Amino acid sequence: MSDENYIAVIDQDEVTDEVKQIAVNYDPVNRSGGEGFHVDDDGELHIDDEKVMEAHKIIEHKIQGDAIRILPLASKAGQLIHEYGENGFSLHGVPLPNFDQTVGLIGENAIGKSTALQIVAGLLQPNFGGDEGYGFDRLVDEYKGSAGQSFFSSLADDEITVGYKPQQVDQIPAEFTGTVKELLRGVDERDAYNDVVDDLDLHPVTDRSVKDLSGGELQRVAIAATGLKDADLYLFDEPTSYLDITQRISVSRFIRSLTGSEKAVMVIEHDLIVLDYLTDLVHVMYGESNAYGVTSQVKASKQGINEYLAGYLSDEHVKFRDEAISFDKRSETRYSEPALVTSWESFSHEYDSFSLDVDGGSIYKKDVIGVLGENGIGKSTMMQALSGEIDTDATLDDVDISYKPQHLEDEDTLVRLYLDGFEQYRHSVINPLSVEPLLDKALDELSGGQLQRVKIAKCLLRDADVYLLDEPSAYLDVSQRLQASKAIKSVMERRETVAVVIDHDLLFLDYIANRLLVFDGEPGIEGEAHGPMAMKEGMNMFLRDLGVTFRRDVENNRPRINKPGSQKDKEQKRNGEYYYT
Repeated sequence: MSDENYIAVIDQDEVTDEVKQIAVNYDPVNRSGGEGFHVDDDGELHIDDEKVMEAHKIIEHKIQGDAIRILPLASKAGQLIHEYGENGFSLHGVPLPNFDQTVGLIGENAIGKSTALQIVAGLLQPNFGGDEGYGFDRLVDEYKGSAGQSFFSSLADDEITVGYKPQQVDQIPAEFTGTVKELLRGVDERDAYNDVVDDLDLHPVTDRSVKDLSGGELQRVAIAATGLKDADLYLFDEPTSYLDITQRISVSRFIRSLTGSEKAVMVIEHDLIVLDYLTDLVHVMYGESNAYGVTSQVKASKQGINEYLAGYLSDEHVKFRDEAISFDKRSETRYSEPALVTSWESFSHEYDSFSLDVDGGSIYKKDVIGVLGENGIGKSTMMQALSGEIDTDATLDDVDISYKPQHLEDEDTLVRLYLDGFEQYRHSVINPLSVEPLLDKALDELSGGQLQRVKIAKCLLRDADVYLLDEPSAYLDVSQRLQASKAIKSVMERRETVAVVIDHDLLFLDYIANRLLVFDGEPGIEGEAHGPMAMKEGMNMFLRDLGVTFRRDVENNRPRINKPGSQKDKEQKRNGEYYYT
């Protein structure tokens, strides 16, 4: 690296002949007689890392899109461990397991978390920026004199067995045909089939074909299959995706149970309440999405999560975010009749073998109502009833509604055309949701997280009285979830309108909502909706059924789950204060 400490990230799929010409012609190194940006024999545009300087940003400014990005590399980035091709994404540093403890990875999407986990699993040979894999022998040398030396030496010698749950569980049906029972019996090395099926509530699906499972069912089957392996190290990449809150808690308890004498667990997770509850230690991963990622030193979970929210790593003296994230202290919101937007009468709805009963309710200007409940309990059905997608007596006919459904459909349409009229909402919607870089991409080219942000933006751009958003945090990382919540709250405040938000991330709902709708019942059979009610009342009702209590962190006021059976947990349960405001 040069003293300027800059890198170039080149997306070869976005590089046109015009981009190549601009890069080569305007390169200050080329103009001074050296070789900076150049086109190789394969027709690809490249530049050696040590040649990159801040002056190259003139090229970035002269082209549209993200074909070339000139970025400052964090001063404490450390050893380059792996690079996806010349001028591609690079990972600096690698996290380490800690035997007898659970270690978490926290960071934005596309920052290298999955890459790091694959290296630790022995599935990806680190190349240290070279064209050929150097293998784990060099990792042993890099971590000489530390705990990493022993771990990578054992990994290189196949002395460590690994159970690995990948992020993309939807690929399992393509790799296995048969029933859930056949899959799990086939991988059971611990003779623990019955216990694991009990812990993860899989009895209802054991005789079903894997190809017929929902996303949440596939997720729990994948976690079970990983946990049934007799491994030294268990790795879980985003284990709570597709799961409701009840399932997230039960999965967390199961994963924690795998940590024991000479056993280690590592987890990537975006739900901060779950991450805090599940882990003992964390590595913060920071940098620039799709450009480079840096692995922090290991930290106690509370410290690491708080530093991630603060955007500042105290041990490394690294600031990676301009604005700290904190949570407001709760006070009950009171409404007057003139602020009423609309209301609905109590109603019932039945379809197939499921029945839903909903209490009557009212919503007011600047209201943000969170919706809590298990999967299959009727939350989306109620949303569809209110929006008029299904015919019931509850349809809000006297108001204009903007609805973002749970399932995201793509199409061959440019984002800027799909978001017609977005210009006047750049500051309040487009920029907070980081949609600007996506404007010239087609919807069917976007990742799940990118498509989610565009769909949220589309919902908020409509002129409506009530905004209904079904699971807006799905596929988003921690920062994106909190930015999305800010955008939603900001729109409701400024327009004096209403948002009703279904989500499974309790921290997200705690951050965004001022009232709650709480669902209970039996998933797939019957559901009952209570509310809207004050946050404290609703959370107490929901957390009591869940069997957990919340406290507040003294640094940033974020909600945290009390350790089960702790003095604080017992005290709050005794007082009926499951949700500490």
